[in-house]
Amino acid sequence: QVQLVESGGGLVQAGGSLRLSCVASGRTFSSYAMGWFRQAPGKEREFVAAINWSGGSTYYVDSVKGRFTISRDNAKNTVYLQMNSLKPEDTAVYYCAARLGRSYSLTSHEYRDWGQGTQVTVSS
Repeated sequence: QVQLVESGGGLVQAGGSLRLSCVASGRTFSSYAMGWFRQAPGKEREFVAAINWSGGSTYYVDSVKGRFTISRDNAKNTVYLQMNSLKPEDTAVYYCAARLGRSYSLTSHEYRDWGQGTQVTVSS
């Protein structure tokens, strides 16, 4: 099991940027693929981005392609989500999640460990 703590959320104007960080406890961070998900009010949790154990493979939902970048630093037990050109529809609570194994998944039920979430609000 790994404990995850997100940070970096906040209030930003449309067109602005934020970088989310997710720090994992334990010494086996490189054994996990990582994902970012988000949940807007009244909506189901949705996949945003994922990265494999080494950082060599990533995947994004179409709505954030070209604007968001997921990356990881295994030496720091940290995964990042750089969010540029933010839009009001990006407003949500963002969660990082860990999946034991080298490959990522696009489905939330394959991730066992979750952070508490960080709020991102984009004003128009």
